[in-house]
Amino acid sequence: MSDRLAVRKTYKLYVNGAFPRSESGRTYEVADTRGHFLANAAWASRKDARDAVVAARGAFAKWSGMTAYNRGQVLYRVAEVMEGRHAQFCDEVAAGEGLSSSRARAAVDAAVDRWVWYAGWTDKLAAVLGGANPVAGPYFDFSMPEPTGVVAVLAPQESSLLGLVSVLAPVLATGNTTVLVTSKERPLPAVTLAEVLATSDVPGGVVNLLTGDSAELGPWLAEHADVDGIDLTGAPPGRAMEFEREAAGTVKRVVRPQVPEQDWTADPGLSRMTPFLETKTVWHPIGV
Repeated sequence: MSDRLAVRKTYKLYVNGAFPRSESGRTYEVADTRGHFLANAAWASRKDARDAVVAARGAFAKWSGMTAYNRGQVLYRVAEVMEGRHAQFCDEVAAGEGLSSSRARAAVDAAVDRWVWYAGWTDKLAAVLGGANPVAGPYFDFSMPEPTGVVAVLAPQESSLLGLVSVLAPVLATGNTTVLVTSKERPLPAVTLAEVLATSDVPGGVVNLLTGDSAELGPWLAEHADVDGIDLTGAPPGRAMEFEREAAGTVKRVVRPQVPEQDWTADPGLSRMTPFLETKTVWHPIGV
């Protein structure tokens, strides 16, 4: 029998490409479905959320300014690194969601496949959602999709990896930057994904992951004037309407949580990408 002491992990936030502690100094214990200790996670504060928004805004010009093809290549690299951490993701999903090994493996496979799927859409959206418009005059008139800006995301509480990927990847594929609040009870796959992002080619600040309570952070992100859109999928029960009212003060784009809860294994189509795209129309004289 081993007499080694357990190496207890205390995970940090992921903001602007780095792993800072919460400025509040708070942490909380993460347990598996049987109540066994897994790790400590940082409990993000309002100040952490503000810092994350600043980082996301600072990274927006670089990320949105990349060619769509290059963004797709960067996101595909994330999937490659996720595949290399497949076993770790399986262990964390199984522990957090109480799944068997085979079901956890299937969930991780689906999450990696979905990330690849969204990566493949980056340079196809303009062809599908844009186009040339008929006009009465000697002009070319084109409509093109463009990213909204900084998007706050409240991740699903139950689906710790597949649900997380399903709300995060489409925001990135469309050229937005994000502040994402993870599942409170099941944050470890998100923390591992942060480590994947940090060792991939995603520029710092494009993705900012906050562990903690969406009930605490949601109102501040909803009312923040430099957040352009918010996905309320993981909002606490009964709080989504409140957050939406807060978001109305700055005329944000809002994605409401689905009732009943979304089946994350279903084909997402374009429904997760279109809410955080704007349509830009360009006129150009013919022959000039």
